[in-house]
Amino acid sequence: MSNVLIRPAVEADAGAITEFQIAMAHETEDMVLDREICSKGVQAVFDNPSHGRYFVAELDGRVIASTLVTYEWSDWRNGVVWWVQSVYVIPEERGKGVYSDLYRHLQSLSRESGVKGIRLYVDKRNTTAQQVYEKLGMNGEHYHLYEWMNDT
Repeated sequence: MSNVLIRPAVEADAGAITEFQIAMAHETEDMVLDREICSKGVQAVFDNPSHGRYFVAELDGRVIASTLVTYEWSDWRNGVVWWVQSVYVIPEERGKGVYSDLYRHLQSLSRESGVKGIRLYVDKRNTTAQQVYEKLGMNGEHYHLYEWMNDT
């Protein structure tokens, strides 16, 4: 999209990012997030940049998409790999290339800063997102993701 501005998020974007995360969890995993916990989690990224960095897409002064980049040290590559997380585009702007613009921006930044690659994970049921990522040249053929979450 030519009118979309991709930029680093600022603290004033935290409310929109929180709402996006709540909506995404519900849409993709049928999960209801606690608004207060999610809001504190988003704010923690702004308070401590070692947690990651948000980027947003803005159209006509309105934030319409966001994503979080977190960092993994790769000893195999002697460098950092970015993990793209918390991807959300508002429904009325989907299918218009917003995420493609955001992803290409991240690719460009990663090349400029010597980042070794970009990774992400996606819910197995979210086939629409998988198709978008594959169209952008990413593949999910190499690794399976396993997790343990301490819910206490």
